[in-house]
Amino acid sequence: MKHLFRPLVVAFLVIISLTRCDKVDDIISGLTEQDVVQGLKSALTVGADTAVVQLNKVNGYFGNQILKILLPEEASVIVENIALIPDGSDLIDELVLRMNRAAEDAAGGATPVFVNAITSMSFSDAFGILNGADSAATHYLREKTYGGLYGVFKPIIGESLSKPLIAGISANDAWENLTTPYNELANSLAGQILNLTPVTITLDDHVTRKGLNGLFIKIAEEEKAIRTDPLARVNEILKKVFG
Repeated sequence: MKHLFRPLVVAFLVIISLTRCDKVDDIISGLTEQDVVQGLKSALTVGADTAVVQLNKVNGYFGNQILKILLPEEASVIVENIALIPDGSDLIDELVLRMNRAAEDAAGGATPVFVNAITSMSFSDAFGILNGADSAATHYLREKTYGGLYGVFKPIIGESLSKPLIAGISANDAWENLTTPYNELANSLAGQILNLTPVTITLDDHVTRKGLNGLFIKIAEEEKAIRTDPLARVNEILKKVFG
């Protein structure tokens, strides 16, 4: 992810020059407005693909303390009362691992959705990114791709959560093993006395949303970092991307 948005800086700097001249040729000989937009699209394509590759591998999510997917907040009550469930701690550790493996499995399907959004980018979109906040490019991608990515991620994650992994137990099995006895307790008279609330959240929806949020969080971090000192790298990147 180190060089995730470096190519994007080149496009930003070239577009900046466009705001000060009528033609790109006045700034860099041989480049047209179409070249600039195409360069930005290409840079974003490479950056998005790099992000996907980094997440679509073992420990892409699980090994990253920022992106690691944990149990739904709605299930925090289970953790607080885990002693009431036999082998509860082991079930939680097992479940968290499988949730992250599911997201890592699904990440590979993101590239086509990103590419579709990037290829439809207009020149005005490029200026909007340029004049926006530190995460403007990330916001553009999120706005254009979240719905499509959700549709791609969820079925893959759902299938992955159903795969028997370690000891033949799937994530859905682990989730059911964790929530069923708790919900039985919560729905009992004792549970009502303890003011316990049943957990009904869908696991595939939770993992899908957290997986997508993690993807965009990482992209936003890289974009903000590369915006802080773009001039320090402009010559090298310009030669690399447009040379």
